[in-house]
Amino acid sequence: MPMNTFFRIILFVLISSGLHAQWNIEKPSGPTKTTNFSTNEGTWMNLDVSPDGKFIVFDLLGDIYKMPVTGGDAELLAGGLAWEVQPRFSPDGKLISYTSDKDGADNIWIMNADGSGKRAITKENINLLNNAVWTPDGQYLVARKNFLGRRTNAAGELWMYHVSGGFEGTQLTQRKRGQRNLGEPFVSKSGKELYYSEDISPAYLQYNKDPNGEIYQIKRLILEDETVENVAGGTGGAVRPQVSPNGKYLAYVKRNKLKTNLMIQDLETGEEFILYDDLSRDLQESKASYGLYPNFNWLPDNKTVIFYAKGKINKIDILYQMVQEIPFKVNVKQTISEALHYDQKVFNEEFDAKMIRQLVTSPDLKKVAFSAGGYIYVKNLPDGKPERLTTETDWEFDPCFSPDGNFIIYTSWNDELKGSIMKIDLSSKKIDKLTPRGGFYYTPKFSNKGDLIVYRKGVGNDLLGFTFSKNPGIYTISANGGEPKLILKEGLKPQFNKSDNRIFYTAKEDGKNALKSCDLSGNNIRTHYTTKLGTEFILSPDNRWLAFSELFDIYLTPFIATANGTELASNTKSFPVKKVSGDVGNYIHWNKESKALHWTLGSRYYTKEIKDALAFSNDTKDKSDTLGLEIALTLKTDVPQHKIAFKGATIITMKDNEIIPNGTILIDQNKIVAIGKDNEVNIPDDAIVYPAYGKTIIPGFIDVHAHLKTSPDGIIPQQNWAYYANLAYGITTAHDPSTNMEMASSQAEMIKAGRLVGPRLFAAGSITGDKDTEIKTGFQNLAEIKSHLKRMQAIGTFTLKSSGLYRRDQRQQLVQAAREQKMMIIPEGEYDFFTSMNMIADGHSSIEHNIPVLPVYKDVSQFWNASKTSYTPTLIIANGSQFGENYWYDRINVWENQKLLNFIPRHLVDSKSRRRTTSEYGDYGHIDISRVVNQIANGGTKVNLGSNGRLQGLGAHWELWMLGQGGMKPHDILKVATINGAEYLGMDRELGSLEKGKLADLIVLNRDPLQDIRNTESIKYVMVNGRLYDAESMNELGQDIKPINKFWWQFNNSENYMDFSKNAETWTFSVPDCE
Repeated sequence: MPMNTFFRIILFVLISSGLHAQWNIEKPSGPTKTTNFSTNEGTWMNLDVSPDGKFIVFDLLGDIYKMPVTGGDAELLAGGLAWEVQPRFSPDGKLISYTSDKDGADNIWIMNADGSGKRAITKENINLLNNAVWTPDGQYLVARKNFLGRRTNAAGELWMYHVSGGFEGTQLTQRKRGQRNLGEPFVSKSGKELYYSEDISPAYLQYNKDPNGEIYQIKRLILEDETVENVAGGTGGAVRPQVSPNGKYLAYVKRNKLKTNLMIQDLETGEEFILYDDLSRDLQESKASYGLYPNFNWLPDNKTVIFYAKGKINKIDILYQMVQEIPFKVNVKQTISEALHYDQKVFNEEFDAKMIRQLVTSPDLKKVAFSAGGYIYVKNLPDGKPERLTTETDWEFDPCFSPDGNFIIYTSWNDELKGSIMKIDLSSKKIDKLTPRGGFYYTPKFSNKGDLIVYRKGVGNDLLGFTFSKNPGIYTISANGGEPKLILKEGLKPQFNKSDNRIFYTAKEDGKNALKSCDLSGNNIRTHYTTKLGTEFILSPDNRWLAFSELFDIYLTPFIATANGTELASNTKSFPVKKVSGDVGNYIHWNKESKALHWTLGSRYYTKEIKDALAFSNDTKDKSDTLGLEIALTLKTDVPQHKIAFKGATIITMKDNEIIPNGTILIDQNKIVAIGKDNEVNIPDDAIVYPAYGKTIIPGFIDVHAHLKTSPDGIIPQQNWAYYANLAYGITTAHDPSTNMEMASSQAEMIKAGRLVGPRLFAAGSITGDKDTEIKTGFQNLAEIKSHLKRMQAIGTFTLKSSGLYRRDQRQQLVQAAREQKMMIIPEGEYDFFTSMNMIADGHSSIEHNIPVLPVYKDVSQFWNASKTSYTPTLIIANGSQFGENYWYDRINVWENQKLLNFIPRHLVDSKSRRRTTSEYGDYGHIDISRVVNQIANGGTKVNLGSNGRLQGLGAHWELWMLGQGGMKPHDILKVATINGAEYLGMDRELGSLEKGKLADLIVLNRDPLQDIRNTESIKYVMVNGRLYDAESMNELGQDIKPINKFWWQFNNSENYMDFSKNAETWTFSVPDCE
């Protein structure tokens, strides 16, 4: 099974409602604490006014309160762990509608005006609801329904539901193409018109939207004839429509340069004026599925508007524009689950390889061959010690035994010469190169006679280079080498049929995976099967049986050699299909006799005899899988054999606020053995001493949200330029929360073993909820979620990313499963304020990416500070504003940074930096966001460094400098970059500060960052695990002096080349689009 699909799952689409019904979101399973405080200010408060003008209802931190319209102490109407927001009075004032996730997901509820009689009106499981408003007769509610799409960007439709509940509802509007937003409904008092906000921007998924243009319009649907009219818009857009009770005026929200204004429009004449010019910032630049500004309303007098702005509730008279604050006091009581954080061991002298790739079983079943740590190993079964297949230095992938078991063919990789297909005689160890030219080669397979080899040739990419990318496709070549023959220009994983006169392969057909075949000339193409949910076809050598994988299970069916593209699924009724195994791993393959299936999961090798499955009888009991055989490949951790001392530096240790002037730090192998003032540290005679007078030493940076590049085709470069760029800029530990796990885990082990140079690398498991994968999974119970987490643990990860899980019960169950298995859950918060807050309540490890609303007030600060949930704001891609990186591209000539160009291909730098946009300083919203981050950090919440992979290496420094723009002090910024990240990942016993006994990860700076935080870029040396590098060139120093090799673009006289990678079929190891 391709790892890009195996390690990416979707939890959102559930095929059983039983999971929801059995889960009580108000009874968390883990440890909890209660926090109590009083506040007279709140963040992003939706409010409404009773029809008689006597009462206000509002939400604060997911609870709903009521108070007199004159203000005062607020009465709790709806509280507890359920997140309940957006209250609206019914036209008679007797009922209140609101959005609640009490049943596990956002639906529309109603309660009596005194808070009693709570009941659900809607029961959506997938397309969740919010922002309900009443029709004038009080019989219906109109609400926004979410429809998920790519990258969790939810489109909206407006639906109408009867207040009695239990009905599916009536659709009123169509969702916009391209997953654009539509919502914030309001029904006129006549009941004939429906107002709403609509995103009219042209892009499918557009970041950096410009609010100085027109992003949103307010439209009006005439319900009788379904005509739609534009009501408000233009420069600054128009959102959150609210019509006065007499129907004469429209109050709405508009952006005006750097401010958000409350506007009034005369609906008869179209005249408009600014009523109030100091609202909290609207969310037109964000996704905002809950609305672009909090609900507000008119008083019955048709001249007074009650609204929220900057922490307060206010009223304003539209005639005299007199503003008056309505004071309130809320006694907050919140329950917070303990956040998921667990200690991790960073360094061991040796380690067991977890990522066993491309394993194949020999024809005699006596050995296996596999790729791990960059090389191919062979293991004699059952308990032999894995031994390297060759002694070559080029990387080795994709082994395949010859039919007689005497040879292995495999692909090799060299950054300069590119790839080759090689053949080794297992007896003599003689190696022959079969392909005459370099290229990008994958999955070579012998014919059954052993005289031919079929393989796929692909194209390059940014990590491997692009030369030798021409003429990709399926080829055959003699088993003794020679000139290859192009068979087809499409197809993956080719293999011969049993007669060697046809080639089976997989390809896409109408968006589905398809099993096809052709003759040896590439003609007579047949489509045998297609599958919507399946991810791999595994045809038996005798061509009698077809195994296929679907949702982590293996199924078996008789192979029918028709050409009608039969639809294949686990639940098909047209022909026999039997499940033969559950919870499978990857690299599923048959034995030679077609009597067993084999696969790997982590470091274990599994075998499943399928003879009992062939009967296809309903009463045949499926024998349980074997426990798996441990591959037991143990690798030594790379440790330098030298002593190094830095003498005379200012050492900022990050142990509390300790600073050592005129300090010395002594490293023996990979650990700090002494640190202190010069006269306190004895430097041994055999140590290499580096004078560091006038320099500053700090711990290595820890980037906990670093998208480091991995090759999308499964080939690992000998020098990964992204790793070098990060290390050159001081990132010595990187955690990638969104990557291809097979590639990241493989390369992490290669770094640990000293076979690759790069930061210490850790990566999160599956992106749960991602909508771009082929797997549409339906976890029906907590046990299945736990099973998936165990699969992740098997490959060595201790973190799991959660993105796109809009149901709260799903998120809570994920947290419970992770708590039981001591894993961290890394959520994105869906770029939404409400979701981020209840993720904190539920004990998620962190909030990744900034919350979009600002400013924030005492309610949010005290709530967040009471938890142990960390914050990784990634200002470099600021949510709700233009990206923070734009500021630095605007103000720095990045294309002139020669150090950066030493490690990053010029085209990636030039394309972002040479033709750049510019903005007025105040239009860089990341600065205001940074102020909020600093506010939350001052209360005790740990903030982490996350560069999001935007500009490898240098981007991390931009992120730190942007924290400074928000008022964070330099020493605190350095904590963000070092000890905070170590504590967050559970590695602070070994990393994050410069202390005796800790691992030697450090940066030597030419200038003091406490004087100017931008001095973090002035790196002289960087050390990771005791190995020392010159930061400008990345040549290794110390005892083992090694010059850096060339990167792929440096082997040629020109950096000009043709990019053949568009829509590359061979990019099966998908990576996130974060660059």
